[in-house]
Amino acid sequence: MSEAKEKEPSGGRATLIALAARRETQRFAGPISFDRYELNKILEVYGRRVADGEWRDYAIDHLRESAVFSIFRRSSEVPLYRIVKQPRLARRQGAYALIAATGAIVKRGHDLQNVLRAIDRPVRLVVA
Repeated sequence: MSEAKEKEPSGGRATLIALAARRETQRFAGPISFDRYELNKILEVYGRRVADGEWRDYAIDHLRESAVFSIFRRSSEVPLYRIVKQPRLARRQGAYALIAATGAIVKRGHDLQNVLRAIDRPVRLVVA
């Protein structure tokens, strides 16, 4: 028993830190996905921009640590925007991020609707 304490200079705390880190990754073991409310908000914005003729295609990826909604001008190009949901960052910077084609983070936050305001235009009244 005393030999184990001599080998660990931290007094056993290193194993507790390793267990805590492992527990953090095990919490989100399955693929992360958007729920119905989140998809509804994203598709509202997407639908308006498709109706304007600016966007044409999208892709949804469900990864182990994040869910990504990619927006394309044309399906053969790189995405114009990526809406990323990372529950691991929910307590820190916010679970949602809007990332431009260059990789720059346009907006990050806890509320998806506030993040989407960066790319959403207000509805215009068309007078005929």
